Amino acid sequence: MKRSKRFEKLDRSPVNQDSFFVEWAEGGLSALRSPYDPDASLVLRHGRIEAMDGKEREEFDSLEAYIADFGINIESAEEAMALSPGQIARMIVDINVSRQEVLRVTTAITPAKMLQVVQCLNAVEMMMGQMKMRARRRPANQAIVTNVKDNPALLAADAAEATLRGFAEVETTCAVSRYAPFNALAILIGSQACRGGVLTQCSMEESLEIKMGMRGLTSYAETVSLYGTEAAMDDGDDTIWSKAFLASVYASRGMKMRFTSGTGSEVLLGHSNKKSMLYLEILCVYLARACGAQGVQNGSISCIGITTAVPEGFLAIAAENLVVSLLGMEVASGNDQAFSHSDLRRTAKLLMQMMPGTDFITSGYSATPNFDDLFAGSNTDCDDYDDYYMMQRDMQIDGGIEPVAEADAIRVRHESARACQAVFRELGFPLISDAEVDAATFAYSNEEMPPRNISADLVAAQEFFHRGGGAIDLVRALHTQGFAKAGENLLRMLKQRICGDYLQVAAIIDNDFSIRGGINDPNDYVGPGSGYRLEGQRWEKLKQKDSALVPQKILEKQGGGEKKSGFYKWSEVRPANFPEADIVIGLSPAFLSEATGVEICSAQELMLQQIIQGIAVSGMSSAVVKVFHVDNLAEIALLAASFSASGIGIGVQSKGLVRINSNARPAEDSLEVAFNLPFSKAEVYKEIGINAADYAQNRIPTPVAQQIRAGGLTNYQLQMIKLSAQESGSLERRKKPFLMEMNNRSLLKVDATAHPKPEREAD
Repeated sequence: MKRSKRFEKLDRSPVNQDSFFVEWAEGGLSALRSPYDPDASLVLRHGRIEAMDGKEREEFDSLEAYIADFGINIESAEEAMALSPGQIARMIVDINVSRQEVLRVTTAITPAKMLQVVQCLNAVEMMMGQMKMRARRRPANQAIVTNVKDNPALLAADAAEATLRGFAEVETTCAVSRYAPFNALAILIGSQACRGGVLTQCSMEESLEIKMGMRGLTSYAETVSLYGTEAAMDDGDDTIWSKAFLASVYASRGMKMRFTSGTGSEVLLGHSNKKSMLYLEILCVYLARACGAQGVQNGSISCIGITTAVPEGFLAIAAENLVVSLLGMEVASGNDQAFSHSDLRRTAKLLMQMMPGTDFITSGYSATPNFDDLFAGSNTDCDDYDDYYMMQRDMQIDGGIEPVAEADAIRVRHESARACQAVFRELGFPLISDAEVDAATFAYSNEEMPPRNISADLVAAQEFFHRGGGAIDLVRALHTQGFAKAGENLLRMLKQRICGDYLQVAAIIDNDFSIRGGINDPNDYVGPGSGYRLEGQRWEKLKQKDSALVPQKILEKQGGGEKKSGFYKWSEVRPANFPEADIVIGLSPAFLSEATGVEICSAQELMLQQIIQGIAVSGMSSAVVKVFHVDNLAEIALLAASFSASGIGIGVQSKGLVRINSNARPAEDSLEVAFNLPFSKAEVYKEIGINAADYAQNRIPTPVAQQIRAGGLTNYQLQMIKLSAQESGSLERRKKPFLMEMNNRSLLKVDATAHPKPEREAD
């Protein structure tokens, strides 16, 4: 079968390199709903849940029993369960119902009821709900800092730059677990050398994570996995009781902790029990709440490829983020996996969290190129910073990070790499060379870094860890080596473990070590004009862009310039009469006005000459008439046609827009309109003259090909603003059209032999 060229091209498009599946409920491949999901129900006896979502207590598995005992607010349960899913869904988006009122209901319903509630919401309503229900007033962001060489100087420099850009948390990992203490140490030094208060973690096996936390090398954890079925939990060699114990261990040592879950994990493990991905994720979120965790990192996470391959995948991901907020916890909303070849699809996924704002919009955003991201690549990386900033600027939304000056980035990268070098020297680790410091200061990726002795680093990291080394050793080393500020910041981070202020929901630490979280800075959105608004100094900072053009300066430049030799002087000869020539060119009031400046005037002169030449090579005469009483292009072209012998006229605005009109047609019914010609070469205007002559000689020409370009037109658009204003300001309502002459020579005829007509086909 002969194929459509358009379909062939679409088949090769990036989005069609992604994988997609039809729904298959029996295999768990349904995102938002499955016929095997349970119906919502609740039976309370003597303050105890005896039946839930179609099961009696004797039938509960360990996860359901844990949720029934610890995950549901039974004081409001009967009242909340009596409401219909639609009623609760409307409460979520109703600006007259406060967040606290919604939480009283949503923390008291069962998982199956929660599923029915979010199924009532479309994508926009889910975003509305997220905007109201997130715990902390202002959104924040988390960065990933890794590199495939585990180079400590580069890790420190990248952590410092991420901190400078405003990330509230920085996360790392490594390919070899024995490297973990050095990686945790490097991002801790790098972040605190830039500014104090950034929370850091090193994502590793759970027992190693808690050990590093107790040594002060990390300040939070989130890669503690939960699953929505018993079989999947068994696959992780854990129980819900051991997970709850681990959560309490973190809290008892003053460390922040949130669980990680996400739609799709049970499917990939083969333990979905035919349930929808969203229902199983809702169970995970209830378990996290029952364990007393601060929050959940979800949004499908590493399983996003399976979730986004089926219908409603994006919707299910937005819903699982929302459920975390509906249960009163902080949500770190993923966006941390590269799931699609399509930039448009990746952005669409991101905007569902970025536009309403979540507690942590990405968890995390790769602060390195994706090929250096050991978490398998993020939805966004360091190459996307400027796009991300512009989306914040375009929509006046706070995406949790801010633009920085190149000089500042270089400064903090250098300072943090030197601090890391100093600590390695003081503690007797394998030395970081000056060449490594210099490379890390300016590096794009690991590829610019000198090689290190990996074996020596591994031995030193293990020796440091086994002898009980920790953050207090780093504080001492930084002070001894002259990095007092970094040492002080790190010591203040350790003091946070004692007071525990940042163990509140959605807590982050500001530059001055003040805490902002869901308790002392709660989300107070109740509709338009309320809640967090991007304004004041924060908005002034986010809307700045170093390369932004200053319109006044550009227009001043465009208005300047010395008059060149041959710059033509046009004169008004007399009022225009019929007939002036075979074809008449009508100029708008501001055309060839000296007020526009020599540069623009010269360009207009060139356009006009090209049109005249096109008419001449077709063997016809032309005249130029300037119109003063009207600036509408269609009317100018029709008026020009009324002064021509052929009944064909060309209208030209000072902005370069062109129309060919006939006096036998209404003004707006033009023979040809060229709106994009100002973006083309000046020679294209010659085609306009040729086409006008063809119309005059009863030939149907090929319309002039117009080139349309996206972007890069800012200077032209500024000209449009300036010339449009001058057009209106140049109107003289009582002045008649005048015939124009150039250098006192009539333009009624041009020597056609000097400008031969190009060969071209006519329709």
